[in-house]
Amino acid sequence: MPVDRGSAGETDPYARKRHPALFRAVQRRRNPKLRRSDITVTDTHSVKRAVKAAALGNAMEWFDFGIYSYLAVTIGHVFFPGGSGTTQLLSSFATFAVAFVVRPLGGSFFGPLGDRIGRKKVLAATILLMATGTFCVGLIPSYASIGLWAPVLLIFFRLVQGFSTGGEYGGASTFMAEYAPDRRRGFFCSFLEFGTLAGYVAAASLVAGLRAWLGPDTMDAWGWRIPFLVGGPLGLVGLYLRMRLEETPAFQRLEASKTNVPEAAETAAQPHEQEQEQFAHLSENAPRKAFGRIFAEHWPRLLLCVCLVGAYNITDYMLLSYMPTYVTDQLHYKESHGLLVLIGVMIALMAVISQVGRLNDHYGRKPLLMAGMLGFVVLSLPAFLLVRQGSLLAVIAGMGMLGLCLVCLLSTMSAALPALFPTDVRYGSLSISYNLAVSIFGGTTPLVITALIDTTGNPLMPAYYTMAAALIGVVAVALMTETARRPLEGSPPSVTTKEEAARLVSSQAQQPTF
Repeated sequence: MPVDRGSAGETDPYARKRHPALFRAVQRRRNPKLRRSDITVTDTHSVKRAVKAAALGNAMEWFDFGIYSYLAVTIGHVFFPGGSGTTQLLSSFATFAVAFVVRPLGGSFFGPLGDRIGRKKVLAATILLMATGTFCVGLIPSYASIGLWAPVLLIFFRLVQGFSTGGEYGGASTFMAEYAPDRRRGFFCSFLEFGTLAGYVAAASLVAGLRAWLGPDTMDAWGWRIPFLVGGPLGLVGLYLRMRLEETPAFQRLEASKTNVPEAAETAAQPHEQEQEQFAHLSENAPRKAFGRIFAEHWPRLLLCVCLVGAYNITDYMLLSYMPTYVTDQLHYKESHGLLVLIGVMIALMAVISQVGRLNDHYGRKPLLMAGMLGFVVLSLPAFLLVRQGSLLAVIAGMGMLGLCLVCLLSTMSAALPALFPTDVRYGSLSISYNLAVSIFGGTTPLVITALIDTTGNPLMPAYYTMAAALIGVVAVALMTETARRPLEGSPPSVTTKEEAARLVSSQAQQPTF
């Protein structure tokens, strides 16, 4: 039967390995049957409120981050005026990638902190820091005004953005996953990426509208600042929404179990001296710091997460960040036209993402993830060949094909990734592995693809790069464990009604403890 993972016996995985018989005896005495009190009954209204606030906060965060992607060409003109157009674009994308260099540092700082002091507080801090960095980018004088200090300041505030974003995805996905009931986790968690798409759509729409209204010369002069300055107040709105939320039920149970561990060790029957030592060992929770424990005990899961996220982010950034630049640089579309096509694709993805989230609750996470990865392997080359045709319909069809593959990943990853790790190290483990993968693969995608095209002269290099990433993703998905409709590791079952909790207790009443 499911054991209350928040109990003392689960805080040290080595207890089970070293003394399995004793461990089972101790757990039988503490948890003879699945009890009603072990099950979390979620309040639907609270879950929806938490999901909305987390998704809206995520949308605002990715609005801030997406602005730079869609202003890459303009930023190249303003901050890197020397050299050819390709050199300016490479310099702009290099600065874009700089933010990803520090994302693992942000994840390593904010992730374990979120496991220690709570998800809510850390998520509030990350969005405030991101808004500050975005607002300050909009205040930087141009290269023509202050020379080399302009790109230096740009890089500094990009580092601030990257550091804060290091704690965002791991925290937001953990927050949603821990609030959602087991059987509907895929549906609720899909709204995290709905928020991501909404942030990108808002950023792309604002940039496209400003370009159409102001024209290229005015955009280069001062119009590019407007989206960055808008990001500051939006961040304050996101901060307000997140501060109103309560901590997740799973984290509250974890904190309660830590408080009760010494009492359990004192009151439980202890007929043998060896068992007394075992209780003491369990209550200490191992004298390792959280960061060290993550790598010592969970490195296989970290590696699996890096592979999944690497494949996922290369495909994601290729379509949502790089594609407007591709149709402008390679097909000579106007910058606003490429953005408008992408906006249409993202709105279409937003319309179906929650329904695909329902599918992964019904059929499982692995089938949806595998469909998306295999889709990129098979369809990337035909999609880019279509885009290369140049007509508007061909570009829409090619990007739409890639979007259908991507939505399978977008709707599923935010539920699948938090389930890879136990509650007591979930935020930290996911933040570290996710941001390590993003910094190596995701954030460098526009830069790598642009450099590959420039070096080889082959305009189909984005397709080949995407296919290679998706092949790694196929292997990673094959190796992962199915987690749909199951309790999160380290947390008791979570249901939506008291009647469902009663049925769950009744159905397991006759099952042995182990």
